[in-house]
Amino acid sequence: MTENKKKRSRALIALIILLALSILVSAGSTAYLSYTSMRSFEKLGAQLQQKETEAESETEEEPEESEDDVVIADEYTIHSTRQISDAYLSGDLSALSDRDKETLDMAKKVLASEIKDGMSDYEKELAIYQWLTTKLTANTGLLTVIPTTEEGVDTPYGVLKNHSAVCVGYATTFRLFMQMLGIECMVVHNLDRYHSWDLVKLDGDWYHVDCYSGSDTGSMACFNMNDAAAFTGHDWNTSFFPAANGTRYSPAMMNRKTVKDIYALPSFVKEALDQRETCVSIEFKKEIDRSTEPAAAAMVDRLTQAIWNGDTSDLNDFNFQWVQGENGQYVLEFFVTYSEEPYDPDLDDETNEKINEAISEVFGAFEYDDSSEDWEDAVG
Repeated sequence: MTENKKKRSRALIALIILLALSILVSAGSTAYLSYTSMRSFEKLGAQLQQKETEAESETEEEPEESEDDVVIADEYTIHSTRQISDAYLSGDLSALSDRDKETLDMAKKVLASEIKDGMSDYEKELAIYQWLTTKLTANTGLLTVIPTTEEGVDTPYGVLKNHSAVCVGYATTFRLFMQMLGIECMVVHNLDRYHSWDLVKLDGDWYHVDCYSGSDTGSMACFNMNDAAAFTGHDWNTSFFPAANGTRYSPAMMNRKTVKDIYALPSFVKEALDQRETCVSIEFKKEIDRSTEPAAAAMVDRLTQAIWNGDTSDLNDFNFQWVQGENGQYVLEFFVTYSEEPYDPDLDDETNEKINEAISEVFGAFEYDDSSEDWEDAVG
């Protein structure tokens, strides 16, 4: 029996004794319990014992918190790859399995292509994030990759081999790269254990990075978030994982531009949308204070409505958040994702003719119309 269980048992016994004494006193200090009192006493004792059993069951079923060896969505396990990154940093590969050596070789090729001399830790992190969110998808070309059980979509080995990943695969692969680069990083999981992402440490501050949520969208909304930003859409054990209070390396701080005041927002945002920018960060020469907060909020709300009420055929998503910089100033950040361009294959005349003939033989005369207007009408 654990010490906590012993304490609870002693507390239960003490409570029963106290209840018995109180009943004795109420009965005129005689050593006699009526039938009704005894039945009530037994019923109360049974209820207390049941609650004790339920409490012990809940305590025993609650998994112990950790970073690794956690099962996500009842299927994917977060495994440590520290042996690979340590071997890379030391140059001693003697303890690695063949699978780990192959993982390391694939990871080294990515670092060689994406990491340049003189990069800061932030620039290295950004380069890896952009590689993961643009290169890892469920599709490569026209073929959907179906990894084998051995390769998997939740390990760096399977992810780097097939360029296909679930959230655990994104998180563990990002962490492997960060640790190979000497940047402190942890894999985080949510309270219900169906999602995972990363915490990365830059210049002493932690940031949340969710590569899975940013994959294939071009969005930076889930890159280098502090706790306040991450709480929108994420939850985690804040007692176990370190607090993320960094702001310096958030997209809002790194990419911000300055406008005169809130009334300059419409033209600024319109220009950014025309240029298909995905992350727009704005600070104001005339700083927003308590007296101008209502007007700023109204401006952003109405601007968002105006955008969605207009021509949104080019937009997938458009949202914003307010953040505060290191000096407490307000910075407004817009995140945008755009609709994909219509598929327009660049084929030679001979190949086009063969395709048309093959279809015509089965379905009758067919002539492909490659005008974008007709294509958009066809797909709605």
